[in-house]
Amino acid sequence: MAPATWDLLIGALLILMALSGTLLKTLPVSAAALYLVIGFAVGPGGLALLRLDLTPDDTLIEHVSEVAVLLSLFAVGLRLQIRTQLSSWTLPVLLATVGMILTVAFMTAAGLALHWSLPGALLLAAILAPTDPVLASDVQVRHENDGDELRFALTAEGGLNDGAAFALVLLALGLLGAHTLGVGGWRWLAMDVVWAVAGGLALGWTCGAAFTRLTLFLQTQKQQALGMESFLALGLIALTYGIALHASVYGFLAVFVAGLSMRHVERTTVAKAEDAVDKGRRAEAPTLEPGLKAQAETAQAMTRDVLGFAKELEKFVELGAMLMIGCLMRMSMFTWRNLLLAALLLAIARPVAVYLTTRRSSRWTPSQRRLGAWFGIRGVGSIYYLAYASAHGAAGSELDATASVVLVTVAVSVLLHGASAAPLMRLYRSTRKRPPET
Repeated sequence: MAPATWDLLIGALLILMALSGTLLKTLPVSAAALYLVIGFAVGPGGLALLRLDLTPDDTLIEHVSEVAVLLSLFAVGLRLQIRTQLSSWTLPVLLATVGMILTVAFMTAAGLALHWSLPGALLLAAILAPTDPVLASDVQVRHENDGDELRFALTAEGGLNDGAAFALVLLALGLLGAHTLGVGGWRWLAMDVVWAVAGGLALGWTCGAAFTRLTLFLQTQKQQALGMESFLALGLIALTYGIALHASVYGFLAVFVAGLSMRHVERTTVAKAEDAVDKGRRAEAPTLEPGLKAQAETAQAMTRDVLGFAKELEKFVELGAMLMIGCLMRMSMFTWRNLLLAALLLAIARPVAVYLTTRRSSRWTPSQRRLGAWFGIRGVGSIYYLAYASAHGAAGSELDATASVVLVTVAVSVLLHGASAAPLMRLYRSTRKRPPET
């Protein structure tokens, strides 16, 4: 494609991205769906201006989707409300573990019924397991003080299971002979489950807290790093992910928790300042130590600026990721088998897993449970795992079949969930009597 044509295409896409919020308000189409269609139109399935294929381009696809997921996970973690009660986290953790395992078991059985091998069926199910943090903006928490149980659980689930799904992908690759599982699977259990998950959680919390406290110290005590929050945020993401890779822990999980930790430090600093003011008022001396006040104000400004920057990056991430996915698609992929598997995942496996996982929980109302069962959005996380599997040893006709199913499922999810998210969430907000207690 000529440089001038590239300039026209990129310029038009950026303008479309800027205007999409206004243009699509009256249409039952999400921005992601629009980008997906444009990607298909400029790809081999349409005008063939840009060509992408999984096998020769798996490393490029892996890296692009990896960056997209990392930026989105950090933003999601930073946007989440920090809840100190462990019971508040029970539902998201169950959805990201038990719910995901049930979904994988169901889809593995479906793959076997359609004559996939066990490793191939498990790989397909594991790739489709994570819900998506990039495309779920309409059902995520809207701000850090959003106490809605449904949005909190779906947001936290997307942050957690994008890392937890890695263990199941590695198990499938091990059964295919492309990853070391150890005798009886001991190495997979010890290293890829226990160490990688626990290490990712610990590393992310430590990096996020240490980074935020150091930045606050430099800004309030040394008057350094002022106005550079955006670069610091990118540095935190890259540093946390790099350490995670070297430590063989799950970087997606670590970056998500780093965002959570950063928000926690900000909230803790502000709470200390507010507590000091209350104590001063009770003592009839409403004064506040200047250093503590400065730290609280700086912490709020820093997290606000970082979150604003992250939200802007999310828009670029969504555009780039969906264009890439659209370019990978072909009309020949929309076979009855692929559409059947997509329908089984979105309409049966996800709802059944959610209902079984949450049936004893009182934190969701029946309407919240129905919405939670429907909004199992699949997207960029699945594309990353697909490209990772291709780049790390998976091959053959089953990988081609898996790629077709994954791309069709993502396309169907983007179209259906994208069209239904805004109206369903508006209806949900309008019928909700009051926000649940947190």
